[in-house]
Amino acid sequence: MTIARRALLAAPALLPALAARAQDFPSRPVRIVVPYTPGGVSDITARLIAEPMAAALGHPVPVENRAGADGVIGTEVVAKSAPDGHTLALVSVGHPVNAAFYRLPFDTLRDFTFLTLTTRTPLVLVAARGFAASSPRDLVEHARRHPAGHVTFAGTGGVVRLAPVLFAQQAGVQFQYVPYRGSTQAHPDLMAGRVDIMFDTVPAALPHIQSGALKALATTGATRAPQLPEVPTVAEALLPGFESSTWGMVMGPAGLPAPVAARLHGAILAALRTPSVLERHRSLGAEVVSSTPEETRAFVQAEMEKWGAAARAAGIQPGQPG
Repeated sequence: MTIARRALLAAPALLPALAARAQDFPSRPVRIVVPYTPGGVSDITARLIAEPMAAALGHPVPVENRAGADGVIGTEVVAKSAPDGHTLALVSVGHPVNAAFYRLPFDTLRDFTFLTLTTRTPLVLVAARGFAASSPRDLVEHARRHPAGHVTFAGTGGVVRLAPVLFAQQAGVQFQYVPYRGSTQAHPDLMAGRVDIMFDTVPAALPHIQSGALKALATTGATRAPQLPEVPTVAEALLPGFESSTWGMVMGPAGLPAPVAARLHGAILAALRTPSVLERHRSLGAEVVSSTPEETRAFVQAEMEKWGAAARAAGIQPGQPG
């Protein structure tokens, strides 16, 4: 008898056990692992939805930060946890992007059950107030008038590193990458003109834009950022279809029973719609979004393909996470 045939015959016998498991779920606290340091949008989202999720599920929802290796350490914890719904991860765009940078101890798609997107936050292309370009078109023309690699960009890893790579590829120019450990370290050099441009999150760059220390050339969402309504998107200013945002997503280990996944999905969506959760994210410049599990998985796969292609074109080879 083939494996597939045995699986079909065994399936009816498994249904009562799965139903009982879902009916008993949760039987203890449901933890959300955030594989990043406290204070970022992913961490804030997890802590905001934890309380309404706990009310819906009838058990506490503790949030645990397991930072390290650009999110790989905490994500691996969830990939290897029991598929019973009691351990979840709230990850960012770094989840698919890491597949382009690292040889991972898990499969980015196969080892997870995807539940829903939670937030979307656009990036903003910024430069020092005295920089020669004031628009994406100016930037491209400036780059073309100078030797290849003359224009430098500050990158902090992940999508902040790859967004300018994708922009340069689509515009037919070259930028020189200057690595930084975080936005806080990059901003002084950017404002002083020691590095030319940066694609940063709107919340991180907004105070410097408002003070006049940095100027916004464009944002990278599908629509204009509410905090910068006068600033065009890259797509409308120069490159139709260009989009690059950070985002949040909840997932669990592969093999979550469908009824358990459905209950978690409902609890997460209800928590995201809580007025206080919506307002707090709005104040951060993040849009609350949601998706079905099927849409979420397809989205992650598309992001892997998009950023993987950009990384390969830039000559980036996967290595060991730091």
